[in-house]
Amino acid sequence: MTEPEVVVGVVDEALPNTLFRVKLENGKVMAYLAGKMRLHRIKVLVGDRVEVRLDPYGGRARITRRL
Repeated sequence: MTEPEVVVGVVDEALPNTLFRVKLENGKVMAYLAGKMRLHRIKVLVGDRVEVRLDPYGGRARITRRL
């Protein structure tokens, strides 16, 4: 199985259902919160730097850390 690419981006827009538009160096991507971040109720706001794991198959990205 291929490993997801890990990149750092900035939250550009907060959308409903814990979806976010994250600005990366090479464009923008839709991302959702990882399960542990939901479980521990970690807040992510517009302007936060986040670690994002990109899906190798082109789906949505997953926010795994707030930096």
